[in-house]
Amino acid sequence: MVRSVSVFAHHQQGFATTIRLVPSELLAKERKDLFWRFIEVWLSAEKDDADSFTAKDCLKKIVKYGHSLLSESLASLFEFSLTLRSASPRLVLYRQLAEESLSSFPLTDENPFLVGVNPKSPGGKCCWVDTGGSLFFDGAELLLWLRSPTESGSFQPPELFDFDHIHFGSSVSSPVTILYGALGTDCFREFHVILAEAAKEGKVKYVVRPVLPSGCETKIGHCGVVGTKDPLNLGGYGVELALKNMEYKAMDDSMIKKGVTLEDPRTEDLSQEVRGFIFSKILERKPELSSEIMAFRDYLLSSTISDTLDVWELKDLGHQTAQRIVHASDPLQSMQEINQNFPSVVSSLSRMKLNDSVKDEIIANQRMIPPGKSLMALNGAIINIDDIDLYLLMDMVHQELSLADQFSKLKIPQSTVQKLLATQPPPESNMFRIDFRSTHVHYLNDLEEDARYRRWRSNINEILMPVFPGQLRYIRKNLFHAVYVLDPASVCGLESVDMIISMYENNLPMRFGVILYSTTFIKMVEMSGGELQVSKAEDGQVEEDISNLIIRLFIYIKEDQGTQMAFQFLSNVNRLRTESEDSSGALEVHHVEGAFVETLLPKAKTPPQDILLKLQKEQNFKELSQESSIFVLKLGLSKLQCCLLMNGLVFDTNEDALINAMNDELPRIQEQVYYGHISSHTNVLEKFLSESGIQRYNPQIIADTKVKPRFISLASSVLGGESVLNDISYLHSPDTIDDLKPVTHLLAVDITSRKGMKLLREGIRYLIGGPKSSRLGVLFSVNPGPDSPSLLFVKVFEITASSYSHKKKVLNFLDQLCSFYASEYMLASSIVVEGTQAFIDKVCELADANGIPSKGYKSILSEFSVDEFRGHLNKVAQFLYRQLGLESGSNAVITNGRVMVAVDEGTILSHDLLLLESVEFKQRIKFILEIIEEVKWQDMDPDMLTSKFISDVIMFVSSAMATRDRSSESARFEILNAKYSAVLLNNGNSSIHIDAVVDPLSPSGQKLASLLRVLWKYIQPSMRIILNPLSSLVDIPLKNYYRYVVPTMDDFSSTDYTINGPKAFFANMPLSKTLTMNLDVPEPWLVEPVIAVHDLDNILLENLGDTRTLQAVFELEALLLTGHCSEKDHDPPRGLQLILGTKSTPHLVDTLVMANLGYWQMKVFPGVWYLQLAPGRSSELYLLKEGGVGSQDSPLSKRITINDLRGKLVHLEVVKKKGKEHENLLISSDDNHLQDGKKGNHDSWNSNLLKWASGFISGGEQLKKSESTSVGHGKGGRRGKTINIFSIASGHLYERFLKIMILSVLKNSNRPVKFWFIKNYLSPQFKDVIPHMAQEYGFEYELITYKWPTWLHKQKEKQRIIWAYKILFLDVIFPLSLEKVIFVDADQIVRADMGELYDMDIKGRPLAYTPFCDNNKDMDGYRFWRQGFWKDHLRGKPYHISALYVVDLVKFRETAAGDNLRVFYETLSKDPNSLSNLDQDLPNFAQHTVPIFSLPQEWLWCESWCGNATKSKAKTIDLCNNPMTKEPKLQGARRIVPEWQDLDFEARQFTAKVSGEVDPQEPVTPPKQSQDPITDSSPEEDDQESKSEL
Repeated sequence: MVRSVSVFAHHQQGFATTIRLVPSELLAKERKDLFWRFIEVWLSAEKDDADSFTAKDCLKKIVKYGHSLLSESLASLFEFSLTLRSASPRLVLYRQLAEESLSSFPLTDENPFLVGVNPKSPGGKCCWVDTGGSLFFDGAELLLWLRSPTESGSFQPPELFDFDHIHFGSSVSSPVTILYGALGTDCFREFHVILAEAAKEGKVKYVVRPVLPSGCETKIGHCGVVGTKDPLNLGGYGVELALKNMEYKAMDDSMIKKGVTLEDPRTEDLSQEVRGFIFSKILERKPELSSEIMAFRDYLLSSTISDTLDVWELKDLGHQTAQRIVHASDPLQSMQEINQNFPSVVSSLSRMKLNDSVKDEIIANQRMIPPGKSLMALNGAIINIDDIDLYLLMDMVHQELSLADQFSKLKIPQSTVQKLLATQPPPESNMFRIDFRSTHVHYLNDLEEDARYRRWRSNINEILMPVFPGQLRYIRKNLFHAVYVLDPASVCGLESVDMIISMYENNLPMRFGVILYSTTFIKMVEMSGGELQVSKAEDGQVEEDISNLIIRLFIYIKEDQGTQMAFQFLSNVNRLRTESEDSSGALEVHHVEGAFVETLLPKAKTPPQDILLKLQKEQNFKELSQESSIFVLKLGLSKLQCCLLMNGLVFDTNEDALINAMNDELPRIQEQVYYGHISSHTNVLEKFLSESGIQRYNPQIIADTKVKPRFISLASSVLGGESVLNDISYLHSPDTIDDLKPVTHLLAVDITSRKGMKLLREGIRYLIGGPKSSRLGVLFSVNPGPDSPSLLFVKVFEITASSYSHKKKVLNFLDQLCSFYASEYMLASSIVVEGTQAFIDKVCELADANGIPSKGYKSILSEFSVDEFRGHLNKVAQFLYRQLGLESGSNAVITNGRVMVAVDEGTILSHDLLLLESVEFKQRIKFILEIIEEVKWQDMDPDMLTSKFISDVIMFVSSAMATRDRSSESARFEILNAKYSAVLLNNGNSSIHIDAVVDPLSPSGQKLASLLRVLWKYIQPSMRIILNPLSSLVDIPLKNYYRYVVPTMDDFSSTDYTINGPKAFFANMPLSKTLTMNLDVPEPWLVEPVIAVHDLDNILLENLGDTRTLQAVFELEALLLTGHCSEKDHDPPRGLQLILGTKSTPHLVDTLVMANLGYWQMKVFPGVWYLQLAPGRSSELYLLKEGGVGSQDSPLSKRITINDLRGKLVHLEVVKKKGKEHENLLISSDDNHLQDGKKGNHDSWNSNLLKWASGFISGGEQLKKSESTSVGHGKGGRRGKTINIFSIASGHLYERFLKIMILSVLKNSNRPVKFWFIKNYLSPQFKDVIPHMAQEYGFEYELITYKWPTWLHKQKEKQRIIWAYKILFLDVIFPLSLEKVIFVDADQIVRADMGELYDMDIKGRPLAYTPFCDNNKDMDGYRFWRQGFWKDHLRGKPYHISALYVVDLVKFRETAAGDNLRVFYETLSKDPNSLSNLDQDLPNFAQHTVPIFSLPQEWLWCESWCGNATKSKAKTIDLCNNPMTKEPKLQGARRIVPEWQDLDFEARQFTAKVSGEVDPQEPVTPPKQSQDPITDSSPEEDDQESKSEL
């Protein structure tokens, strides 16, 4: 008998990749230089290749070479990653690039762009070199080009990406040459030798992209073939076979094979005991009775499977399982065996005697953690169990092992390494408050002192009292300080003042203030390099700007008449500005003067005009007004034009922002009051600013949550043999040279640019300011071919830093040197500056003046060799480019690995360095410093242990730690007891520690058991796994068999070059139970079955006949690119359209943004893609905002690289274009009607959206659309407007019904019809038949799909997921151009023209359903909507049936019906008892928000509810389930619908013709005694699908 099932999942055909290219990719991920070292090792040992004749030998050989380059722990991970083939997507990505490289110089005009297909070898060559200007296919041509490279000015050099392998000898600015080829071919060796040599000579920048063109497999030695023949079989997913509940029968009887053979004893594992018998022993003793013995075994097996147990047997099942796992010799294996075959082992588990100590400990632990909860942490960081998969887990483990490896190479002892990896950095506080306390703040009011607030209460505890939402608390205390920083001459400044005054007059409980500054004055100061002297010297000539004038007048009025009048003055200025005839609204001096006079007139003792003249002449308060501007400049707030500081937090100035700011701040104040940190006497502002205040605002440093700062690991570059960092001599603030410096700023400076010079001087000034805990190193990158003074300058700088950095005045010397060099050499005109000697003399003079011996400089500089020094600078430039990704000529600061690029001169000032130091120290470095200070260093020479050595270690460690990507959540696992109910696996040396709490009898336990086993096998971490089963079960917790697919060495054949696996294999499955197969794949995978002879929804093994093993093959059809799109201070831009493609074809897929979280998704493949806003309204109104800046010239597209199997999550920020701020993205059809004058054109702007959501690859699934679908002749003489019908089916029976439904629709209408099917659940057979059917019967169809979004509550059961697809994604699953669609259930038979329903006016409602009929009185007891909850909720509206409904998609999208339904679903579905018929209850429940039009009753008739009287009028007949008789569907269909038999025969005959089987016989009415041959023979069965129409 067949009792086994095997499942494969593979990547699309084009994705077979040779195993040969994988290892170097994996090594490059570890460290960039290992890629090249592997190539060298391989090329030098290539002759050994001859002795590998099988796939396994090849793999072993690769592992051997890998081991020689890696440390022990990383090597075993390398071996596992090889079998997992996790680098294959990288290779597919290189293929896409290779394809593009060849197509830019087409030799033949072959196929257009195909995704992921291996490029054909061009002209029989297997390697080529692309220089952007030309392609070289042979070494001799390349050598010629290298001797005289043509000026490539006219050509675009090829674009490089951050994943590219750049040869470590290459110089930064040389021309790019890319070698496409595969290691192991002869041409690769030839090209590699030439190019590596050229790179070392500085002629080229040499890059390798590994590609093996098709047709070259034979030229790469034996091992090249491995992996290219078969499709790439994937691991890392789970397969379940669930026992199916068969209350209503849903099996297709037409497919059952008759004749049953016994299982062959050879294929079964007979050593496992069955009910106490070990059959292998019995068969040895009685071989002649083998068939009887096997039959007995089968009987025993099928009787042990239980999906029900008595309540008393279930009571302690969880504790019994825990006990068996803990006492097993291999607990992880035992856990996996129990939970993956649970229905077969449950009866033996429930009979086990329970030990009380296990039970007591589990119950004690469950006081601290909820029963049944699973948690897992890797080195202390919590891993999200729902999202984890093998690929992600391996990446996380790799990251930790790699760090541990780096740290131990830095001589850090193992115990400290473990401690470093396990500490959690302090939680990121993004609460940075700007400390704005100063005399420059002008407060308008004071809640504690002013008379107008006297009647308010002063008890601070009132803030804890509950109030209605939106109500304010009036407390006489300055809790909220809203200080606006503004330029009083700007429009936004003046408007903010008006807003402040109106809020003040409305008694808003807030203290308002302003800080005024002048933009013009600040610009002047910045131009003069930050020195103020300039503006004073030229007092007379400087024309005073308006802002300064207003500030001076403001201060005068404040001192003369009080603050209120001063604010009144600003408000008057704005009023005069808006009232003036000049329409431009610009501010002019006479407005200011008029306002001043107007403000002072009522109370003036002398005429205001005189005061004005006097003030203008004498320039009073000029100092004050300038200081105020300088103060704003120092705070770094002048870049923002206008901003609001709410207790020091920075916000926008509009009114909403103010209220939001207040609501954000409120809970923080409440918390502090609650804990008693704020009392009635506390000054809230002082408290907040002194705790988390910073002296300066720089959005690049205090990152928004969206823009993550960029970190690079300095440790890996040092270990990779880069000596640059070890050669740096650091500068320190005076007298601190011997102290430990945890913070290191490295300045990358291009000395020939003004920006670079400015940055260098700011760095020196910062040190002069005397920071205690940081040091400064300078990396000079000089553009090629600079003059010698700049080289001399660098040399002097380096000598000074290395030899004299301990001198008192060294910083002053360097500062003067910079200023001399800048004025003499950088600003000098083009006259040749007199030789180097003058420069040397000047240096010596400055040195003597600062007490630094000048003899040292003279001797070194006179023998200075330019070329040698250039070589050194070149090395630095390479280091900056390769490790930090900085192009030559860029200036940046690297603070313990955090890279900040200086965009313009004012980007990084000395205040910013101070800010960087404090922020980074607090967030990343402090806790590392504490650990490193306690280290007991072993095997270290005491002379080596200098403060410099430890500062270096801290710099390396903190930069490496910052690059790791992990969650900041942690949990205290140590408080749980682990004596009797936990699995402890100790490995003291491992740098990885796993903490887990697992419920072994839960779906997540099934997956975790496998993952933990993989970890233990390859990495041997220490583990502490606490078992946390549910205590009192009422039902069997797992009703399924589960396998998690993990690749092993054994998949690689040891006889030939094939790879067979990995696969999921289920042996000894129950014969007589119906099983359903589901896949549990990583979140970003879109998977569909491609080979499945049998119905995967209803697997009944006893019906399979002679097939030994049921096989199913699934294909990874695409990966998912998902994202969230946001617009600052607005809701997500609902309905915004995005398109994705390549450079040459920008539009391959498209989608639109949901209102829920701004979510969107698209299908992609590995490759380099560009995402942009779709042409039309989306790109007319919006721009992409890149790196937090949205300007008119911001990039049109965002580059997205997919190079692994983990998909991508993209955060997009968009911003409205100038002048379009108030336009709506979605025009409702009524407005549009007015604009166009003709209805139905409301999607003219998106008609350019091609097919949507059907992915790149539906080319074959989509029939070529006939040109004139809308009007004209469709196929087969069909004419008129197309009717769109949407349906969903799963399982062979429902697909059989679906074909009948299609035929019944077509036979009753002569208009063109297009069917839309949800692809996720269709069987391969149906997908094969449907194109032929479409051809034959003249209809169109399209397969559509949408992946369930992660944030939406998941359904567990397949049937409920299918129902959810009927209703939850209607707005996003269809192309945007589709206006209306009708859903028809698969088991319906149509008797009328659907065109009539399609054209029906549904009165502007998004949905139309038929209400349930109530003629059949027998069923009254089942009409649940007539009583209780539903009766109250519906308030007289009808309850509708969901078997047929019309969706007006235009209305549906405009009214955000989809978003509303998802919100209702999210709230209701958390309760397991609600939404029992999901697709029907949800729209009925939501109909008060999403209105439903009730269709006339005759549109849906079904026997159970309607009775026979109305059957003759029925336009469609639905085979609803009958809850009274529970009649199987097939039987009901034959009985109720006369035409069903003929339609069924026609459909089956057609299917048989297509698949080449024997035609079915004429339909014969079966004899009366048994209505249906299959009903008697098989047990009561059920299918949830059917309950749906209850």
